[in-house]
Amino acid sequence: MIHQLDDRLREEARRYRLVFACPDCASFDPAESDDRDDRDDRDDRDAAPAGRAPRCSLGYPVAPHVSRSLDDRDEVIFCKAFELR
Repeated sequence: MIHQLDDRLREEARRYRLVFACPDCASFDPAESDDRDDRDDRDDRDAAPAGRAPRCSLGYPVAPHVSRSLDDRDEVIFCKAFELR
């Protein structure tokens, strides 16, 4: 879903800490093993291979959704599969 950004939405996103970007999604697989969460059930087998680009475990493209910044854009693209971590 593509939504046009205006000052009101930017302000509400900051005030209510709204998240929409891939790094905040449970399906996001970061490229860097340092970005892994702190759950105890993960081990080195869960680390992403070095040099691999970040990806969505569901196969959706991450490029339109990876940036958390709302300041440098006119629209935001919400992913239909977003699930908060």
